[in-house]
Amino acid sequence: MYVSSRLHSAIMIRTLSASARTVFLVRQAKSLEFVGRHRHSGSYDVVVVGGGIVGLASARELILRHPTLSFALLEKEKELSMHQSGHNSGVIHSGIYYTPGSLKAQLCVRGATLAYDYCQKKNIPFKRCGKLIVATEREEIPRLKALYERGMKNKVRDLTIVDARGIREREPFCKGIMALDSPYTGIVDWRRVALRYGKDFEEAGGTVTTEFEAADITAMRESSARSSEGLKYPIAIRSSKGDEVHCRYVLTCGGLYSDRLSQISGCSPEPRIVPFRGDYLVLKPEKRYLVRGNIYPVPDPRFPFLGVHFTPRMDGSVWLGPNAVLAFKREGYELFDLNIRDLTDALSFRGLQRLVLKNISYGLGEMYRGVFIGSQVKILQKFIPELSLSDVVRGPSGVRAQALDVDGNLVDDFVFDGGVGEVGSRVLHVRNAPSPAATSSLAIAEMIANEVESRFSL
Repeated sequence: MYVSSRLHSAIMIRTLSASARTVFLVRQAKSLEFVGRHRHSGSYDVVVVGGGIVGLASARELILRHPTLSFALLEKEKELSMHQSGHNSGVIHSGIYYTPGSLKAQLCVRGATLAYDYCQKKNIPFKRCGKLIVATEREEIPRLKALYERGMKNKVRDLTIVDARGIREREPFCKGIMALDSPYTGIVDWRRVALRYGKDFEEAGGTVTTEFEAADITAMRESSARSSEGLKYPIAIRSSKGDEVHCRYVLTCGGLYSDRLSQISGCSPEPRIVPFRGDYLVLKPEKRYLVRGNIYPVPDPRFPFLGVHFTPRMDGSVWLGPNAVLAFKREGYELFDLNIRDLTDALSFRGLQRLVLKNISYGLGEMYRGVFIGSQVKILQKFIPELSLSDVVRGPSGVRAQALDVDGNLVDDFVFDGGVGEVGSRVLHVRNAPSPAATSSLAIAEMIANEVESRFSL
């Protein structure tokens, strides 16, 4: 749009007289509002950086609470919700796994209820297909029962324990000795939900700007010509292309880049984001009858990630997996995607080095299963013995933004922080929004909006 308008301007200039041409160029310069080398793209009360599901939900919540304020949302891609929000399993989680009393547990349980209500109100298709967490070995039963107690403390709806017969009634091809049955678990297309949040935001008067990659967040440099602008909107967000947006306050929801957004605003670089890629297999269409709902393993506390599972999708397909391996690029969805900076940042981080040392055999196993899918199918056969290698094909991949501390511990709950000084005091960073962030998105948005109101006295 900008290129075509420049071309249109050039055509108009050729048809003008010399004096008129001068006036036209002056007006054009004023309308573009150049500030030094940067093109000013607008001034707002609050700017949200990041057009994933958390950023969109938060922008929506804020503008609905404060319709008299001006809001903008900046996204570096051509479209919204292109990364984690558009590359996930599509599950509406019920809140079973999470530590009672944690933000993760509270937000998931409330978020699931809000998500179902929102989808129904906005006519977004979803299926409440349920989930079985299946114990296939006796040693898993104590952990399964502990998981049931945790779910009950979290007030998960309709959670029950079923025996082998109950498993077969719900999943005829699934083999297990005991399972947790969570009928409140469902599936939805989370990218479709996220885009609807964006539409709500725009309909309420918000401005969405795509292809704006935030490269710098700094205090405005006052000048005699723009001193009033600098006083009213003291923060400048500059893009990698030279565009500039001014605002009073900033909320960042950067997902895979949340640590770097914090750094460019002068805030803490930790917790650090390390990208982990998860590769899925997909059941061939003629074998979809093997799975009705979500089938999950009992989590093993020795390992950092959940393990492979069966997930039906809204389009009728069934995904199997994922594994979890280090991604060589923060947005690298293919096996050989590589970004030198991303890889160097990850490998040089002491936290990742310690995580690898603690889980070296597990990590090598995940890498092996990613290459040789027969080994992944073998694990899946513990739950559905009829499954064979010929029943599956390689499917899509997603990249998870895993926050790590310097000791190599996975940061398992939501992290929000800001800073001090002229810039840091006006910025709120969402540093870690782990799974189930999509399920929890509307509840997270409520909490973020409360925090924004408290910190910035909106």
